Amino acid sequence: MEEKSNEVKNLLPGSIFISSIILASAWIYKAESKTRIEPEKNRPEHTEKSTSSVLEEAVLPSGGVILPVTWGNLGSRLASVGAIDAEKLEALYVERGEFTEEYRALLLEQSRGRLKMTEENSGYLLNLFWALGLASKNPILDSGEMKDSRYGGAENFASTAGWTIAKGNPMEHFSRHKFFNLTPSQQELVEKVSRGIYRPCCGNSTHFPDCNHGMAMLGLLELMASQGVGEEEMWKAALAVNSYWFPDTYLTIAAYMKNKGVEWQNVEPREMLGAKYSSAQGYAKVASQVVAPRGQSGGSGCGVESGGAAPAQKQSGCGI
Repeated sequence: MEEKSNEVKNLLPGSIFISSIILASAWIYKAESKTRIEPEKNRPEHTEKSTSSVLEEAVLPSGGVILPVTWGNLGSRLASVGAIDAEKLEALYVERGEFTEEYRALLLEQSRGRLKMTEENSGYLLNLFWALGLASKNPILDSGEMKDSRYGGAENFASTAGWTIAKGNPMEHFSRHKFFNLTPSQQELVEKVSRGIYRPCCGNSTHFPDCNHGMAMLGLLELMASQGVGEEEMWKAALAVNSYWFPDTYLTIAAYMKNKGVEWQNVEPREMLGAKYSSAQGYAKVASQVVAPRGQSGGSGCGVESGGAAPAQKQSGCGI
């Protein structure tokens, strides 16, 4: 498995924003939102845009989704052992003007209540879950595919070498810190579900977390298991999270399912997360049979996320 890389995402240049204002009298376009002036209802574009808007709300709720876990002080614990260099991570977001009070609490304080994922904070939560999956002591990392000698060592993957927001070498934290005391049944559940969750940036399951999305999902699964979340709720949460991390991928899959007469709220999460739909190979087959709802492809990249919502026009990759 070769390590892939991808640039940290850039914010929308100010010049483009200004130009958009200047041209507003001639052309109005606001990405990922409802148009204020509706086209005539008897025009084909109206049905197409309305359908796309409804589909997007079903897959990526504008109000976000509540995950079945609390974060507590895991951020400060990750920072205390050096799995996260808090100053470096904070600086990354401060530079972009995005280090909100929510982000500060998740990293440095006690976060209360259940975690809420939105398009805006999905990249930040991805980073936190990434650190958690990488640093948490777990047999999946100790004896799973990551340690298979055929791949040349666990240190060579994007999920390890790509984690540049740690103190020291990221491998100094790989499966080293005991954040959870999973029971045998909880570990068995993590093993089972992790083998069934794929990601469209590659063809591997979460059980082989060679990129950031896989490592982050592993961290989330461990967190859910540690707090007594059941299997069905795990699948459901994982699909919601994957959808925010790969927005256009799952909008396309949702459009494909709708064409088959199945609304997104009625899909089986475990099936959607499987290799047939969510692996790179499976998704390619699905995408070839449907027009992408937002006319784009891909999802978030596989490097440290410095922005809020993952730019939907970016194709998935693995690396910074």
